[in-house]
Amino acid sequence: MTHPSPISDIAMIGLGVMGKNLALNIADHGYHVAVFDVDKLKVNAVINQEAEERATITGGDKTAARMTACDSLKMVLEKLAKPRALVLSVPAGAPVDGVCQSLIEAGIEADDIVIDTGNSLWTDTVAREAQYQGQFIFFSSAVSGGEVGARFGPSLMPSGDPAAWQHVAPIWEAIAAKVDANTGLPIERFEAGNPVLEGEPCTAYIGPAGAGHYVKMVHNGIEYADMQLICEAYQLLKDGLGFSALQISEVFSTWDKGSLNSYLMNISAKVLQQADPLSDKPLVEMILDKAGQKGTGLWTAVSSLQIGCPAPTIAEAVYARAVSTQKPLRQALSTKLAGPTLASNPDPSPQLSEQDRQAFIDALEDALYCAKVCCYAQGFQLMAMAGAEQHWQLNFAEIAKIWRAGCIIRATFLQSITQAYVENPELTHLLLADSFNQSLSARQMQWRRTVCAAVMQGTPAPCITSALAYYDSYRCETLPANLLQGQRDFFGAHTFERTDKPAGEKYHFNWSDKKPSLTKV
Repeated sequence: MTHPSPISDIAMIGLGVMGKNLALNIADHGYHVAVFDVDKLKVNAVINQEAEERATITGGDKTAARMTACDSLKMVLEKLAKPRALVLSVPAGAPVDGVCQSLIEAGIEADDIVIDTGNSLWTDTVAREAQYQGQFIFFSSAVSGGEVGARFGPSLMPSGDPAAWQHVAPIWEAIAAKVDANTGLPIERFEAGNPVLEGEPCTAYIGPAGAGHYVKMVHNGIEYADMQLICEAYQLLKDGLGFSALQISEVFSTWDKGSLNSYLMNISAKVLQQADPLSDKPLVEMILDKAGQKGTGLWTAVSSLQIGCPAPTIAEAVYARAVSTQKPLRQALSTKLAGPTLASNPDPSPQLSEQDRQAFIDALEDALYCAKVCCYAQGFQLMAMAGAEQHWQLNFAEIAKIWRAGCIIRATFLQSITQAYVENPELTHLLLADSFNQSLSARQMQWRRTVCAAVMQGTPAPCITSALAYYDSYRCETLPANLLQGQRDFFGAHTFERTDKPAGEKYHFNWSDKKPSLTKV
């Protein structure tokens, strides 16, 4: 779709890394983009990059520009075809509202659409839709995939007004990452002006306001856990087998060819291969072990606690980053707290035969797979419980589909999740799918061996371990919460239900030694 200048199909407001690359991606698909940023240098940079790319694509032909530079929001509105669609790529929080207020002052109209693509808290998105109703349509679309994804095909999670979605859907489906419909594998090309046109787009309407950002939040929570699981495998191979970074990279590369195939596994192998240009040591060994976070993993863990949905592996991943930031304390305690004798051996590898080493690697591969399944199960259960609470009709097969490419947690594994929900749309928990419960049942002893090895060698593996506890908790028909309820009733008269009475009937026991008695409440 093209228009004679100066009419644009869509606007991009905010030309940082994500905004610039989304704008170029949209232009690659034949749409004309009006671009604006308060920083004029960023506007000039994207206009120049578009011109250079266009010249390369056309062999220097003087083809019409696919972008129009705007020096004000008023000019942005003037350059757009109505109803106007404006994409915001600005930091979450106050900057979003700041741009919205400026658009109101510039003359935005009631049927115009403002699309927030930042990592906004989902409750803020719900509030904004209500706040700006009647002034313009506030729509949202979470974006995953980082800089490269934004440029050549991200995973997009839109939500809000259904009519607004119908208006922007052609653009979103065009710029989204694509997968092969049969295999679920990404179809990727990283060439300016030569976008992927075939395959299934990794975008779908998620639901009412806030739903898309909630789903992206959970995506990021899973991402935290997936990354931490790989890091724990790295440390277990390093400490348990004495493997070098290159040796671990080889293991990860092998795993990436099997059931653990994923973007994160692939890049982890590449990170471990990289030499440091300053010291010639493995670069990973020169990187300080303090991990940052931007909040979405924390939001996921908090939401799970608020809703009452168990997501221990996601929470442990957040805690692991928090522990990593306590570097001075860890350094002090490393000289005070004793560990197992085995862990103090600087080179434990000679203690194991080649056969034993391979057995350890195989067990760890199974453990990582099982923990990963439980991590995703936690995320999908959390989305299901939040959806029920918010009255969202979430389509989990579609959500799994749009995560197969373009996003950080893209993996072959998601094709299996998609299939599980396609076969049973009413699936209430991922572990109820036979493909997963049978796989975990078959591999669980390898998982247990890995956890035992981690404990005995003194290597922290909070996510692998918490995932096993999660598996065992759901495998256990009777938990010790009966004693817990007895405790609560003893000190606080909180009451309890009985196993031999109808559900919902509450009882209180008078625990006094003088006159013990049972009362139906």
